[in-house]
This record gives sequence, C-alpha cells and structure tokens, in this order.
Amino acid sequence: MDTATHVVMGIGLGALATLDPVVANSPLTAQAIMFGTIIGSQAPDIDTVLKMRNNAIYIRNHRGRTHSIPAVLLWPLLITFVLYAIFPESNLLHLWLWTFAAVFIHVFVDIFNAYGTQALRPLSSKWIALGVINTFDPFIFGIHVAGLMLWAFGANPGYTFLLVYIVMFFYYLARFREQRRVKLAVQLKIPGARKIILSPTLRYHKWKVAVITEQYYYVALSQNGEITIFDKFTRVPLPDHPAIDIAKHDKNLSAFLSFSPIYRFEIDESDYHYEVKFIDLRYRSNGHYPFVAVVHLDRDLNITNSYTGWVFSEEKLRKKLKVLPH
Repeated sequence: MDTATHVVMGIGLGALATLDPVVANSPLTAQAIMFGTIIGSQAPDIDTVLKMRNNAIYIRNHRGRTHSIPAVLLWPLLITFVLYAIFPESNLLHLWLWTFAAVFIHVFVDIFNAYGTQALRPLSSKWIALGVINTFDPFIFGIHVAGLMLWAFGANPGYTFLLVYIVMFFYYLARFREQRRVKLAVQLKIPGARKIILSPTLRYHKWKVAVITEQYYYVALSQNGEITIFDKFTRVPLPDHPAIDIAKHDKNLSAFLSFSPIYRFEIDESDYHYEVKFIDLRYRSNGHYPFVAVVHLDRDLNITNSYTGWVFSEEKLRKKLKVLPH
C-alpha cells in the first residue's frame, strides 16, 4: 500500500489496541503502542530510500528483504527496544505484540497489490502478488479517515476500528469475487489465455489486463465487466544476438527482468550503437507503455549507458540516457 494508507492503518491499529485491557488501563502503554503501531506500519518501507541511489537497486530490493520473514521478526524487536527505553513504565509484552501486529499487517496487505512482496524470503525469492487491491485504494483509505473522524467526535476508538476492520474483511472478499469475474470474462474473450495478469485501478470495476497465450501477448482493459483489447503482440523468442546476450547482464535490464513477468523487446542497430529495449506490458497508460529498460552498446558491444524505470515520453527517455547520435 502507499505511505498515507500505512499511516492511517498504523493509527487505526493503535486505536484498536485500546480494546486490550492492559492497554486500556495504562495510558503510558497506550501512548507507547500508538507510536509502535505507526512506526511499525512504516518500517518495512524504509527500503524506499534505495530510490535515491538508482532505479535498478530500488526495483531489485523494494519489498524484498525489508518485507521478509526475518525482517518481520526483527522490526518489532528493534522498535520495541527503542520505545521501551523512552517509555520504561509501559507494558513490554503488549508493546511488542501490537508493534509486531503493525509490521505483520503492513507486509500482509502489501501481498494483495499487483506489485506484491517477497514475503517468504529467505525460504523463497518468489514475488507474491495477489493483485486485488490497488496500491492506493480510496475505500480503504477513506474508511480509515472516517474512523478517525468518528474518534475525533467522541466515538470509542477501539470499537470504531473493530468495525472498520470487519468491513475491510468483507471488502477484501468482494475484491476477490470481482477479480474472479474479470478473469472469467477475459477467458471468454481470449479462450487461449494461459496466464492472466490483472492490475486493479482506483476504480472498483476497472482493471488493467495483460494476457499470455501460446502465440500472443494481449493488453486489455476490463471496465464494468466488458473486456476491451488494445494491443496484440506476437510472442517472439529472444534472438541469438550478442547485443542482447550482453545487455541482459546490465544492472538495469537485469533488475527489470527480475521484476517483469510479461514484456516485449526491441533491438535497434545504427552506425554508432545498438539499442536494446524491453517494455513491460502491464502498465499501459494513454496508449503508452511507461515502464521500460533500455541498454545502449557501442559497435564493439561495450555497454555505454542504460536505464530502467518509468518514462512517459521518448524525449524524457533520451534525456535520461544521454542518447548517442544515430
């Protein structure tokens, strides 16, 4: 989920903690736990700072180690240790329990996004992405804000957010049902679908669709149950070309390939250089595919520059690459 949603979920969890008798009878423990749930709800996303280094490192590591099984166990210990030093009269066990809940829930809800997490590391490096909830879901954020407003107007915080999370549970069930309906509609539209990748949008009944068949890639949109196909690409195996073989070892393209399950590629040759370009098909926007990886090699097959990330125009891509002349 996005940062704002994790913040309100942290506050909501701190409010829910007031139903714990130990917390309800100790204002100091309640205060420490509120800090713990807010910080715990943010801690796994500390890897966002990797974006300051470069996109390749960020793509490879975001929602990776910081969302892993060891991290879920270590974050609460670290946060609890710091907070207990500040609030030594708080209840240590319950501070740890609610902080652990915040960290665990952060990682758990991220699994439901299309981006997903590597939550099973080190047992498995596989990305777990159920693709039923958008990174920012207006309903989830809105129901938390509504709960906070009711709390501000005097409602019991614990019971208010207990109701919020009961409603959220049924909302998630409804999203799974909606996803299943979309997949059935896609299968009727494209009978040979071997793999269907759905990306939820901000609108409840609108989903981005990417489909893999034996011979083709399809890019489509599901809106109110209707499937609209925008693009159809023939599946072409990677050619036995030295430029591609070398480009695949570049850090940017390697990061892209570790993350993207469906893409097409282009190779352009000029008098000055080779350009190898891979294009993720999941994120079509206004007729454009903004998530790409590009590698430039000179005529001697030395990598001269590369880039991976989001670009919404060819001009901006050229600026990022400081492109060589054709």
